[in-house]
Amino acid sequence: MSIIIKTKEEIEKLREGGKRLATILAEVATRVHSGVSAMELEEYTQARIKEMGDTPAFLGYKPAGHRTAYPAALIVSVNNVVVHGIPTPKIILKEGDVVSLDLGIKHEELFTDHAITVPVGAVTKERAKLINVTREALAVALEAIVPGARVGDIGHAVESFAKKQGKYGVVKALAGHGVGRAIHEDPYIPNYGRKGTGELLVPGMVVAIEPMLTLGSDEVVEGSDGYTMKTEDGSCAAHFEHTVLITETGYEILTKT
Repeated sequence: MSIIIKTKEEIEKLREGGKRLATILAEVATRVHSGVSAMELEEYTQARIKEMGDTPAFLGYKPAGHRTAYPAALIVSVNNVVVHGIPTPKIILKEGDVVSLDLGIKHEELFTDHAITVPVGAVTKERAKLINVTREALAVALEAIVPGARVGDIGHAVESFAKKQGKYGVVKALAGHGVGRAIHEDPYIPNYGRKGTGELLVPGMVVAIEPMLTLGSDEVVEGSDGYTMKTEDGSCAAHFEHTVLITETGYEILTKT
């Protein structure tokens, strides 16, 4: 797949889709509390997407190499689950948990992707800092998007920032990506790299930038369901993601309210 430059008409639709997505995910986050099940969050998410007249991007999506399609609209990843956690009634959130909420929608046939990590009640200082550092890593990644920047500049920014904050694992097996006409498009955007390397970021590109940090190892393992990706050492993880448009002067965040 080659990199797709979006038209002005597509960008307008992606702006609207991004606002809708950000609104829904912010609402879901307010429903995260001790005792709620991941399935309750899933049901709310599906209902809100339907109310807005849009379509869940992940529900029924079957990535290349997977035996089955993803069975939910929302991704709920708790504690040592980095990404792709499948919401079920058996997953009950409890005080002190760290929860990543990842959601994509299709609005007028175009896709946007967005993720946030939230605490369940009071969490340890270590976990609170992990959430904050990962959120800041996304901001640092976006600051690297300047005219003439390349994919490697984003990865370098995330990795360098994380290392300066302490002993955080920067997940290398998972990455950001292009998005828009499909859920996953080129280019592949890892959270590590060298400055000045990789694809050139040009105006009209739409990409999902998503740092994933852990309190331990950067290695991940796949669960038996074929989707859930956990830290190899069981350490807690956090994940933030924005869909952004590359502009003449830098970038524009599409997934914000």
